[in-house]
Amino acid sequence: MGEEQKKEKELLFIQPIFKEAIWGGERLRDQFGYSIPSSHTGECWAISAHKNGDCVIGSGTWKGKSLSALWNEEPHLFGKASHYSQFPLLVKIIDAKADLSIQVHPDNKYAMEHENGSLGKTECWYILDCDPNAAIVIGHHAKDQEEMRQMIQEKRWKEFIREIPVKKGDFFQINPGCLHAIKGGTLVLETQQSSDITYRVYDYDRLSDGKPRPLHIKESMEVIQAPYEESKEEKPKVVRETESGRKMHLVACDYYSVDKIDLKGSWKEEFGDSFANVSILEGKGTVNGIPVRKGQHFIVPADFGSVTFEGELSVICSQAV
Repeated sequence: MGEEQKKEKELLFIQPIFKEAIWGGERLRDQFGYSIPSSHTGECWAISAHKNGDCVIGSGTWKGKSLSALWNEEPHLFGKASHYSQFPLLVKIIDAKADLSIQVHPDNKYAMEHENGSLGKTECWYILDCDPNAAIVIGHHAKDQEEMRQMIQEKRWKEFIREIPVKKGDFFQINPGCLHAIKGGTLVLETQQSSDITYRVYDYDRLSDGKPRPLHIKESMEVIQAPYEESKEEKPKVVRETESGRKMHLVACDYYSVDKIDLKGSWKEEFGDSFANVSILEGKGTVNGIPVRKGQHFIVPADFGSVTFEGELSVICSQAV
């Protein structure tokens, strides 16, 4: 790609979309300054081209254009990732004031067959903040498929569910087939495949508009992995450290690679021949001279060249694999 085309590329600042939920709260307003629709706002879809929440570009050449339209019309912006049939990733911030349902996601094969050609859902969580003694659900205690089905059918939830304590800064990879739930008092940045398929196993017998929310017991039992196995991806590790900052590689899997950069001063980063999603988690500063602050999200186009972060910032970056 010529130098001239490189220069024409600009950072794509994204306007988030907000989703209300029975378990949502007000932390997205209180901690990020977002204008939220209600006091039970559960999700900020920060970077998404999914049909259930298609973000628009907030400024610049493509201001007002949806991300899905940009993906279809300007493949050069997305580089080698443009071989995917749709924008492949979805970045969310989740505010769980109350517990989310105990749930599981299918893999690509199951979703393709049973969910009208949808992608499956592999995801990962970075714990942005949580209450003291917060916990999450990852996995279960059934020793095999038969015991898993029995425990679900007999509603032996306490015995079945594997709960673990969490603290701010923890990171978890959640592969398809892994039973999981974010519990109350937790604020999470989630990077995932662009899919909205969730199978609820148990929802604490809660009512929404006077009715229980639908469960998906049959599908759940077909996709839950039993026995539970911890994800095999490498644990997060520091990959670069300088006087002005530190880069931690959080995960690489079949669908994405995720890194966290904490900087105080100036930090240069190159994302190569594929686009990158960037979320500002803390602080304020500039990116290539453009002022940025906590709660902003943007896409660095493919072959953009050097990105210079300046100020005091914590950011999470993800790239499709």
